[in-house]
Amino acid sequence: MATTGQVAGELSLSALLSQVLVAFTIEFDNESEHRMPHRTTRGAAGGAGPWLVSLVMWSNLMRFVDEAGVTVGELQDQGGNLAGMERWGYVVVAPDPADHRPMPPRRAWIVRPTARGRRAQAVWLPLANVIEQRWQTRFDAGEIAALREALRRLIAELDLQLPEYLPVLGYGLWSRVPDPLRRTQPRGRGAATQLPALLSKVLLAFAIEFELESDLSLAICANVMRLLDEPGAAVRDLPRLAGVSKEAISMAVGFLRKGGYVTVEPDPTATRGKLVALTPRGQEAQDAYRELTNLIEPRWRARFGNLVDELRQPLARLVGDATASGSPLFGGLEPYPDGWRASVGRPETLPHYPMVLHRGGYPDGS
Repeated sequence: MATTGQVAGELSLSALLSQVLVAFTIEFDNESEHRMPHRTTRGAAGGAGPWLVSLVMWSNLMRFVDEAGVTVGELQDQGGNLAGMERWGYVVVAPDPADHRPMPPRRAWIVRPTARGRRAQAVWLPLANVIEQRWQTRFDAGEIAALREALRRLIAELDLQLPEYLPVLGYGLWSRVPDPLRRTQPRGRGAATQLPALLSKVLLAFAIEFELESDLSLAICANVMRLLDEPGAAVRDLPRLAGVSKEAISMAVGFLRKGGYVTVEPDPTATRGKLVALTPRGQEAQDAYRELTNLIEPRWRARFGNLVDELRQPLARLVGDATASGSPLFGGLEPYPDGWRASVGRPETLPHYPMVLHRGGYPDGS
């Protein structure tokens, strides 16, 4: 059993949830990539297969799709990227043969898995349990059981119907809040009581509460605004400091610049590169982010009592000091030699909020 390191007491509850969820997801994604025929920018692996995607596309989309089919409307309400999954070869979308209207709306069309999609489903279905069993061995079964129980009990107190994984972020990198009047829940396989689903639901509940009171999304605040000090930060350093991809940082910085929260100018301390710095409006937003994240946890403690501390304690032990050298979570993040993550730089930290983008749903924005 690995030691769980020092307690990351200085991190917000949302950051702790994020780092544990992202670590679980990376392990899941590495294993699914290893087992499943797929394509990436590096070419095909394991034979003919669809474009490689992350756990969110299984949890919020493919687990609901079977041979009987499910409507477009039901899947669109779950938070995946249906257009991408159709384009990448996992599903086919067509009018319902039983619907005799001349022009049925697309929400009424039927989604079914392709042969490649069914092979992917067979790989994904058992994997969350496989990874959780690894965690029980690595971190101690009692620790994971305590985390699971705290998450389960807190979710039971929430008055929200939440997806099984964080939805793909919308414009401005806002979390997409489920609409209780429209949202339907098709019957799915697995996921509902698995560890990533429990982590996601609590984290999304935190994000919803934050974003109801914030001018900026939690994803942007936690992964970019948090890192900007008075002189500013080199744009090239932000992916390393945040633990997310260059593309995710570019999206966030572009939104902040357009909104007048930051300036992006040539870096005066370097021969090339850009420096991103807070404007007065950005400084106000950064202060508001820090104040609000510090307020929500005490609110939850007043609302949910000891559940918050029972959740924070195992999360903090798993996260450790939140660095590659000091966090127990990094012990399971080594990719397979033929995996795409083996060809990129190793992360020094994990995101303070998952950057789940439409390009495949990877929580570090890759």
